Amino acid sequence: MSGAPADRVYTELLTRVGEAHPRPRLAPVQRLAELAGSPQLSYPVIHVAGTNGKTSTSRAIESLLRAQGLRTGLFTSPHLIDVTERFQIDGEPVDGEILAESWAELALPLSVVDAELAEAGEGPITFFEAFAVLAFVVFADAPVEIAIVEVGMGGEWDATNIADAEVAVLTPVDLDHTSILGADLATIARTKSGIVKAGSTVVVAAQPDEALDEIAAAATQHDARLLLEGRDFRLLEDRVAVGGRQITVVGPSAAPHEPAFLPLFGRHQAENATLAVAAVEAFLDRPLSSEVLDVGFGQLSVPGRLQLISSDPTVYVDAAHNPHGAAALAGAIAESFAFEELGVVVGVLEEKDARGVLAELAPIADRVTVVPVASPRSVDVETLRALAEDVIPETPIEIAGSLPEALDEARSWAERATGRAVLVVGSVVLAGEAIAHARAEDWGIG
Repeated sequence: MSGAPADRVYTELLTRVGEAHPRPRLAPVQRLAELAGSPQLSYPVIHVAGTNGKTSTSRAIESLLRAQGLRTGLFTSPHLIDVTERFQIDGEPVDGEILAESWAELALPLSVVDAELAEAGEGPITFFEAFAVLAFVVFADAPVEIAIVEVGMGGEWDATNIADAEVAVLTPVDLDHTSILGADLATIARTKSGIVKAGSTVVVAAQPDEALDEIAAAATQHDARLLLEGRDFRLLEDRVAVGGRQITVVGPSAAPHEPAFLPLFGRHQAENATLAVAAVEAFLDRPLSSEVLDVGFGQLSVPGRLQLISSDPTVYVDAAHNPHGAAALAGAIAESFAFEELGVVVGVLEEKDARGVLAELAPIADRVTVVPVASPRSVDVETLRALAEDVIPETPIEIAGSLPEALDEARSWAERATGRAVLVVGSVVLAGEAIAHARAEDWGIG
């Protein structure tokens, strides 16, 4: 349950330096947590880093552990609509009053650390630094038996890395946030593998060699057990099913599980689920039962990932915002749906590879409407249209001044012929805006 208390917390947090501008430091975050009682040490942690699939993998890990009977905390970012989405207790967003109470606990520690930083000539605690410590406080107050924590950006100096995680999970590493994390895969992977702790277990999705070399080096350096997809666990079978997929996973025990239904679309989600199984079994140090797999996957949802927000006409929304994510999305649509025509509504933030995103969407787009994202960092629509015309030639390209305008026009287009659907894609912010608009307009889904 959200509301005014959570809104007040978020408003106060927004006065701090935003999460798009992280500071490569951990000492102030550690100091803040210490003054708050080191809540991150109150429970075991599974830490999830990578470029794509972090949220889906984190949510799958949480769902499986909850099905196992554990009281779970889940921290993910960013949120789609409501800030309480980022802090989940047993699969539900934290109550706004509880969030406000935990935030009040941080008031004095924050004032102390801000003052210390000012005296040292450094900037105050940032939005995400405060947010991460707030999550750890929320989970300690609950209390939870296990926390699944998604990295905000990078890994080594990400504010969440004050946790001493028993299991580190590395989803696929690709080029993203290159101006901050580095221009090549090896550098990015080195930063992301900074979440590996001494004596922990590292569960790794299939990676390019240059990324895998860095992750393996980090595991060796910290005397951590390394579990690799394809060697120590794997997706044995993956078939399209009505409403999702049927998958068979081989976990670290090397024994295949019984086939299980996964209510998500796309091979990438089957791979995320496989990674989640391996992470949970590494944490528990035993195989999961068929019942836990069925319950855990059965209750799993990943908002903003091929989420249906209208059925008449059909409108899906997806938060894919880089070429790797857009490629996985395009593959999922081509494999799982039989649309005769697909209208794509796209908006991208300026730090993203807009050309690369559009290129990956080109095979599935029968028309494109470019829109501004509700952010000062949005790519200008004229720029985006020019890119789309270059990358997706001989395809109608339209401009809309806002997402509601684009959705009204695209839904009208979809209603004029059978077999048409609309996809909103390109940004997490845009995905959240689309979901909120669908709810406000009472489209009946989402």
